[in-house]
Amino acid sequence: MQRRHMPALLLAALWMGAALLSSSAAAESVTERGERFERVVEENGQRYTLLGSGVFRYMIWTAYAGAYYQLEGERDPQPLSDVPRRLELAYFHDIAAEDFADATEKTLSDSLTLYEFNQVKENLEQLKRQYRDVAPGDRYLLSWDGEQLRLALNGETLYEDSSAEFASAMFGIWLGERPLGDEFRDALLGVNG
Repeated sequence: MQRRHMPALLLAALWMGAALLSSSAAAESVTERGERFERVVEENGQRYTLLGSGVFRYMIWTAYAGAYYQLEGERDPQPLSDVPRRLELAYFHDIAAEDFADATEKTLSDSLTLYEFNQVKENLEQLKRQYRDVAPGDRYLLSWDGEQLRLALNGETLYEDSSAEFASAMFGIWLGERPLGDEFRDALLGVNG
């Protein structure tokens, strides 16, 4: 009689083990509309922890999912400071490089004072030339390691700059006082609203 129950017990043990592994993997990441973001990321010898994630909606479209990280140990949101940080965006639709360039310039000119905009205009012109078209599933990464701003697409570095002011201006597009979307900013910063 005990032998008949052995396969069932073995199957139950295997199922529970798989469930524990699955929940462990889920604890190590978050998913936003099918896009997975790790809770801890290591880059160039620095560890970053996830502060928040969310989905950005533009009019009737769900445009992209995003995740915001700061240097491990920096739990208070500081998106416009010198703290090493990173923002990862996973796209759901095709977007042309020119559209990124135009939207970046418009958003910065709307959110910065004329003086601030003029301070970063040269950096902006260089960055705009580096944008690439994206397709669903592509990911842009904007990161600041404390010394270098980096824009990468699917792991390929497209642009680097050492201006902390430009880094804060770029992060401000999503995380500043006048972001593209308040709800998205609050979700990225882990602010319960």
